[in-house]
Amino acid sequence: MRSAALRNDAMVSILITTYNSANVLRTCLESVLQQDYSDWEIIIVDNASSDGTRAILQEFGQECAGEFESRLRVVYNETNRGFAAGQNQAIAQSHGDWLFSLNPDVILKPDFLSALLGAARSRRIGALCGKLLRWKPGASNERTTMIDSTGIYFLRNLRHLDRGSDQLDRGQYARREFVFGATGAAALYRRVMVEDISAGGQFFDEDFFAYREDADAAWRAQLMGWSCLYVPEAVAWHVRRVTPERFRQLPDEINRHSIRNRFLMRAKNISAGLYLRLLIPVTARDLLILGYCVLSNPGLLSGLSLLWSERRAIREKRKWIQSHRRVSDGELVRWFDNHPHSLPAD
Repeated sequence: MRSAALRNDAMVSILITTYNSANVLRTCLESVLQQDYSDWEIIIVDNASSDGTRAILQEFGQECAGEFESRLRVVYNETNRGFAAGQNQAIAQSHGDWLFSLNPDVILKPDFLSALLGAARSRRIGALCGKLLRWKPGASNERTTMIDSTGIYFLRNLRHLDRGSDQLDRGQYARREFVFGATGAAALYRRVMVEDISAGGQFFDEDFFAYREDADAAWRAQLMGWSCLYVPEAVAWHVRRVTPERFRQLPDEINRHSIRNRFLMRAKNISAGLYLRLLIPVTARDLLILGYCVLSNPGLLSGLSLLWSERRAIREKRKWIQSHRRVSDGELVRWFDNHPHSLPAD
């Protein structure tokens, strides 16, 4: 395995999973080609798009013929396998020292990758994230100064959120800091870490299908002693399609995944000791969620019944994760707080 701590020639594998992404994909791909870091490859997995995404990918492939042809691979799935499975497919075909998970609805500044790589000075830094701001595609094509994410954090009730989300960027997140994890929309992962924490050969747990898979991977990384560095110099713009305030307006299928994945992530990653420390706020949040489902939309509870049918597989995943953990509950509990927790990087 090649070392990629401070090397300038470390290859980055850019991993993009698309699904009906035609309205944003072209702009995203153009921002990749404009990166001032030159040692990269792109692996794109399309999950059976039907909106013109595949035509854009074919055009992009033709445009890359010659200079970039050898650095581009596109996989076309016959069905929508979900974000987690798509990214795992891309990982399996990648060769880079670093794996860059990129949503097709993200625009990167030209120095985004070089800024992240330049900050990866410790070999225990397994993930890096930059400052994501909001992008409003369409007629205005506005790149705003509204913060989308500066990393993932967890509350004591096990709700995870994006640091700084919906705040105007006034320089309040201008320092490099260690955070719990990186949002999968634009996250740079060290391959050594990805291989270290992949359970059953999966970095992103494919049982999640969509939503929370990045927080789940971040939790596993923390358990196994890997850190995530926030680098404010790395700036990108992201279309935020799902916010906590909008969950009730989303289709039931999406909400079923979200509720199910909340409990799935906990079942795999939390120890009995940490659960007891957080018991009161976690139970209060659970009762709130279950109460909403019972009173407003009982159909959402079907997501929880799936957990019972998958209990043996979940038990095996939990067994693997807990047997490989290197960090104690005493060290981990600091990340679960009533406000966004971070640690100074200097």
